[in-house]
Amino acid sequence: MTDAQDYVRGSDSDSEDADADSEEPCLVPVTVLTGFLGSGKTTLLNHILTSSHGKKLAIIENEFGEVGIDDALLAQNTKLQADEEIIEMMNGCICCTVRQDLIAVLAKLAKRVMAGTLKLDGIIIETTGMADPAPVAQTFFVDDMVKSFSKLDGIVTLVDAKHIEQHLDEVKPEGAENEAVEQVAFADRLLLNKTDLVEAADLERIEARLKGINAAAPILRCTKADVSVDAVLNIGAFDLQRTLAMDPEFLNTDGEHEHDTSVSSVSITETTELLDLALVEEWISDLLKTKGVDIYRMKGVLNIKHADERFVYHAVHMIFKGEFMEPWAEGEARGSKLVFIGKNLDATALRAQFRDCLAIPANLEKKLKALRFDIGQRVLCKTGEGDTGWSLGTVSKLMWRDDDDMDPGMVAPYQLLMDNGDILSAPADSDDLVRMAPTESEEGSQTKKHKTSA
Repeated sequence: MTDAQDYVRGSDSDSEDADADSEEPCLVPVTVLTGFLGSGKTTLLNHILTSSHGKKLAIIENEFGEVGIDDALLAQNTKLQADEEIIEMMNGCICCTVRQDLIAVLAKLAKRVMAGTLKLDGIIIETTGMADPAPVAQTFFVDDMVKSFSKLDGIVTLVDAKHIEQHLDEVKPEGAENEAVEQVAFADRLLLNKTDLVEAADLERIEARLKGINAAAPILRCTKADVSVDAVLNIGAFDLQRTLAMDPEFLNTDGEHEHDTSVSSVSITETTELLDLALVEEWISDLLKTKGVDIYRMKGVLNIKHADERFVYHAVHMIFKGEFMEPWAEGEARGSKLVFIGKNLDATALRAQFRDCLAIPANLEKKLKALRFDIGQRVLCKTGEGDTGWSLGTVSKLMWRDDDDMDPGMVAPYQLLMDNGDILSAPADSDDLVRMAPTESEEGSQTKKHKTSA
């Protein structure tokens, strides 16, 4: 193993070293993309995949859960850029349990490059949000094969402006690392993301904290991880000498590395049954309200009934976004994959709650029993018409869907035949939209009151 000082001298600028450098083989630059859960790493990768940069890139992806989600989220953009390829590393933390897998993947890439079957302009390693980037960076200085093929170009850390302070302040068990602090400390460049979710004063305070941890790394503000590819790739920013000054044990491969054992992941896969969109949204909404503080990250690709597109959702603590995206391809195996990452997760309860969202007869029966009205009942529907904005009608169907006129996945609790002949759908079983119609005696009483007041 080469001594660390050999690398430090390699950064000198005298002519003798420059001549030596020119004789070295061209090494593939590697960017380590890190950041806490939900900071925007996959969004940034999508930007890179859809940018016209002309680079041939390999993306090595690491996920904390047992089920890969990000590969599906990146797949469509990979189709648009034939020169990129995604290599997925699943189930484990890249900085410890699957670190040898990283070396094996790099060895396979090196073999293809040397054989002339693959040309690479760069490699991006996306770590799991629970990873300490230091052991990943260490790989490029302690493994001879890796050193002969690639060089660490920079560690780019995404920072979630909305939630970073709570993660920096989180009290960890004795001996466990605070990954959010480590990710900031080892960064060569900090992308302060989601700046639209906080006030200007918050940004100033957050930047001051980041500089207190790492004064050397430039900070670039962004929204939706929208930055130039040049701000991430080929930045030539990693400085081993600075890293050793900060952490003299950086090259010590025997150092201890311990995560917070209260943080875990729960993965769910369903390959047979479809999901009921309304039940899914109700479940996730309840989870965010009751467990949002402890759920660092939720993400999934769902197979929804009455939808030709896959439903993709992300949540970071209590902030949620879900939308229908890429259509399922003809002949493609459709299924649902979900991952939860957080503290003190109850895997049994989460899986049972997921089963309650399946579009199966037993769950449909529960939904029908929960409805307030039955077929034939008279109701008032909020139409915005008339003096009151409410119009009389009759419930004509339950759990009704019109494929030609409804959004993907939507099923209306009620179809309503209005007294004027219109057919309407109630999007939710809410008193704000549909109410019990007054009885004839109540209608008569109301009419009498109007006449008296007149």
